[in-house]
Amino acid sequence: MTLVKTKPRFPTLRTDFDRFFDRFFPDLPFMEKEIMEAAWMPNLDMTETDKEYLIRLEVPGIPKENLDVSLDGNVLTLSGRREMQRDEENEKFICHEREEGRFLRTVRLPTRAIEDKIDAAVHDGVLTVHLPKAEPSVTNKVKIR
Repeated sequence: MTLVKTKPRFPTLRTDFDRFFDRFFPDLPFMEKEIMEAAWMPNLDMTETDKEYLIRLEVPGIPKENLDVSLDGNVLTLSGRREMQRDEENEKFICHEREEGRFLRTVRLPTRAIEDKIDAAVHDGVLTVHLPKAEPSVTNKVKIR
């Protein structure tokens, strides 16, 4: 007897909303083709301390050469590609659950980060991005005549 795990028929409501807003309202200067090519989205956690934002993205099986991290203003973009390889040519899938292809995740930071001090590293299948917070700018009040 072969045991096959199937994907749930109805994804969670949170996943539906995330995908809807990320794909149709990206609010980013990307080409539409890039956004529509994204086939899956890895899970992401974002935390903050007094001095930095910390992003953790699950990227098991993706070499660091296939990952890209960029910051444009307050918008952090994490993208990459996971490719599955078969060991033998005549191999046939009985069950295929692992996601593959391109992904694109965007995160709008609450405040600006110091771009030249961003640190990103992959360890044990998790991409960790440290984004030091920029000092809040002093707002000069303008006198109205």
